[in-house]
Amino acid sequence: VVKEKNRMEECPVWEERENALVYVDINSQKVCRWSPLTNEVQSVSVDARVSSVALRQCGGYVITLGTRFAFLDWDTQAVSTILEVEQDKPNNRFNDGKVDPKGRFFAGTMAEETAPGVRARRQGALYTLFPDHSVIKQLDQVDISNGLDWSLDHRTFFHIDSLAYAVHAFRYDVHTGRIACPRVVYHLEKEERMPDGMCIDAEGKLWVACIDAGRVIRIDPETGKRIQTVRLPASRITSCCFGGKDYSEMYVTSAYDGLDEATLAKEPQAGEIFKITGLGVKGIPQNFYAA
Repeated sequence: VVKEKNRMEECPVWEERENALVYVDINSQKVCRWSPLTNEVQSVSVDARVSSVALRQCGGYVITLGTRFAFLDWDTQAVSTILEVEQDKPNNRFNDGKVDPKGRFFAGTMAEETAPGVRARRQGALYTLFPDHSVIKQLDQVDISNGLDWSLDHRTFFHIDSLAYAVHAFRYDVHTGRIACPRVVYHLEKEERMPDGMCIDAEGKLWVACIDAGRVIRIDPETGKRIQTVRLPASRITSCCFGGKDYSEMYVTSAYDGLDEATLAKEPQAGEIFKITGLGVKGIPQNFYAA
């Protein structure tokens, strides 16, 4: 549905108040907004790799760029830094992020590659930005902090560390925002490659984007079983979210960075955004950052 190609699309978010899909292109350092009504893409360029975007209650967005939490005012294109983490790790950057049911923004970090396929291990962490702009570190020694979401009863937090090739569940205290007691919910099979972004549906099942495997998979976190696979016409599938007027459509982002010329020739839609309909299940609205 979005033909404008992006190097590394990530973190799609359906914004009901704008009837639009918001997302980032990490490697092009821009936040984008696509209107299905006009088919127009607007974008705001920022000064570092921008890895996640979430809705603010008062309008505009909260984003992660470089190792900073920041606000983005869409109308003025102004970016204002809230705070910076990991200033002792110049090779790190934020990756995926999402707002919890109480309006706190969870986002994690990772080490950048120093050469193709080479990165320092366990340099990342997972943080929570509270509405009062204070931050706590929830997890340490993470490789690539990635997809995240919460169970419908708000008792469980789901998180992906990509290089663990698994989805983990944590006990989640909705009152304090703290997580504890990790356990593996699902370990990806070989052909599913590496897990990336993730979202939950209205039945409490998880949808995981499998980068380099050209698919999203649906997982039952109760049984630990995969119950559905949807293949897409691009291999580097990065994330997914539900949207549309009744949240019955799934939007899936992809990337073309990391593909050689031969693969790009075989995948003319790499870096585009796809819409999946007819899944028979709906999503739930995004949470707003409460400040």
